[in-house]
Amino acid sequence: MKLTRISRLAVPLAVGALLLSACGGDNNTDNASASENGGGSLSGAVKIDGSSTVAPLSTAAAELFKEEAPGVNVTVGTSGTGGGFEKFCAGETDISDASRPIDDAEEAPICADAGIEYSEIPVANDALTVVVNAENDWVDCLTTEQLKAIWEPGSKVSSWKDVDSSFPDEKLELFGPGTDSGTFDYFTDVINGEEGASRDDYSPSEDDNVIVQGVSGSSGGLGYFGYTYFEENSEALKALEIDSGNGCVAPSAETSQDGTYTPLSRPLFIYPAKGSIDKPQVKAFLEFYLENDADIAEAAQYIPLNDEQKSEAQSAFDSLLG
Repeated sequence: MKLTRISRLAVPLAVGALLLSACGGDNNTDNASASENGGGSLSGAVKIDGSSTVAPLSTAAAELFKEEAPGVNVTVGTSGTGGGFEKFCAGETDISDASRPIDDAEEAPICADAGIEYSEIPVANDALTVVVNAENDWVDCLTTEQLKAIWEPGSKVSSWKDVDSSFPDEKLELFGPGTDSGTFDYFTDVINGEEGASRDDYSPSEDDNVIVQGVSGSSGGLGYFGYTYFEENSEALKALEIDSGNGCVAPSAETSQDGTYTPLSRPLFIYPAKGSIDKPQVKAFLEFYLENDADIAEAAQYIPLNDEQKSEAQSAFDSLLG
């Protein structure tokens, strides 16, 4: 993620948030922003870890929040969704970024036994994007059946010609998320039919920037990750359209929101710990995150929540406050 772009956006967006806050005199104090709660006097740390897909979103939120609460240090790690939940359930972080819902093995007994209570809060939408090298001139669209043939366990597909006889006999070099990634879990579930089911002879990484480098550096490369990483690297990569049975559809904000980009559209989440809400800086950061979700999504080039999701997010946060 190129943080310089977010930094350029941070000041005007934060000023906009402050102006909106100043005009929002009808809001109740439970939903007050950091500035209304004396954000300038807040201090301390907010620790976030988890999905590398959600990390740019939380990083954008952190940079914008810094304008209102400069004394608060928000750190964002990228251990992957699974790795993030391990740290979260061990009480090492305040918020876990996740590109899929927490599963039973993580929720119980790990979090439950540790007494970690939380809420699942949607913060944006994503169009999981399949990419090839920008110089690839033989493929613009793949079917979900072709993706399955490429990525399923035991796949022997090793050349682009194996995917389609009209494609060149170019070596297929695969790059993708590691097994701790929620993107890996989601992709294998909707494409291969079983979460975690994947061929293992590819180059994995929990860092999506490494996948970008791999695909952009290989003429026959193919990989997948969140839409924002394609947006950030569109000069070096080409996004493929996906055909799930109703024709080829390109990933975009519009196709994700209208439901035509299937099955690779998905919501993204944060999981705040109930115990961390007692920290004023964590509570203020979460309030800021939810109140400014559209600006944050725009800054990080994500797809904003729709009205129904916004209501769901606020309700989840309210339940966390108890």
